[in-house]
Amino acid sequence: MDLTVVAYAVYLVVSVALTVWVARTLSTNGRVFLADVLHGNEQLADAVNHLLVVGFYLVNLGFVALYLKSADTVDDARQIFEALSVKLGVVLLVLGVMHLGNVYVLNKIRRRGLMEREQYPPVDPDGYTATRPAGA
Repeated sequence: MDLTVVAYAVYLVVSVALTVWVARTLSTNGRVFLADVLHGNEQLADAVNHLLVVGFYLVNLGFVALYLKSADTVDDARQIFEALSVKLGVVLLVLGVMHLGNVYVLNKIRRRGLMEREQYPPVDPDGYTATRPAGA
């Protein structure tokens, strides 16, 4: 069997497994974050979470597929490891950038929501808060 095909098979298995693991981790842990960003609307948080996971899969698996082809031939075990280290390293970097991009955007949305909530006074404009007497 051609060692290049072995390298391709290992690359695909590891890349797809990493993508699925990262997507599940982000989905599970990101749900709580999304619920906070969306003001406790659990149903909307679940829907947005699912859409983000689908987009994450599409982008990352598309990249994995496009990055599969290698110009170099693989003749021995050392070259398999070298080719895999470069390819998997790039896939990991892309996964990391995608993750940081998602967190950045969601954090911006969350901060905007917090700023909007802070614009309202703690009591109605015609209400009042009780104050303590000076000696108490």
